[in-house]
Amino acid sequence: MQNVPNILSLSRILATVVILVLVLINTPWAFLIATILFILASGTDFLDGYLARRYQLVSPLGVFLDLTADKVFVSIILIALVQISLVPAWIVAIIVAREFFVTGLRSMASAKGKVIPAGKWGKQKTLITMIAMSALLFAKGLGAHQLSLFPPMLNFTNQTVNFSEILLLLADAGLILAALWTVLSGAEYIISALPLFQKEQETNPLKA
Repeated sequence: MQNVPNILSLSRILATVVILVLVLINTPWAFLIATILFILASGTDFLDGYLARRYQLVSPLGVFLDLTADKVFVSIILIALVQISLVPAWIVAIIVAREFFVTGLRSMASAKGKVIPAGKWGKQKTLITMIAMSALLFAKGLGAHQLSLFPPMLNFTNQTVNFSEILLLLADAGLILAALWTVLSGAEYIISALPLFQKEQETNPLKA
């Protein structure tokens, strides 16, 4: 039981490689398999954290693996989706930049012996991103390609108004929402970190 959370985190990293290859294959059958793996891997994100807290299995290695696996999992798959022109680069840039920014803030807080806890906006951002990505993979697995926001294709006809096409459209909208929540969660971290900056200014006053 001691190593189960770590094994789950490692499995998420391994799943990332497989999903990356499947996305780059860029065919419906590959997207369907990628969808299943993505949902299972996303589930481990919640499961390993729950097990670590429930059975007090938190360790420095576990924290490192969990945080690293999360960032690698989302970032690499989003980059793969940019490669095949399913997601615009600006959305991925916002999400990845936020991860670097938050990591920097947490490192600064850790150096001062403080912890910046995950806020509600960050948790919501993660959920929205996971749902949008899984919906996108599933829609492409069903062959959707006529209704989307990236690039804009909004020709509503009897042929395009079906489950897979509407799902693709909603997935694209979900990614835009995820980008917005990413900005809001980043602002939440900045607000949480303000006391750290203020304390440093007090102890290290600027010289004239």
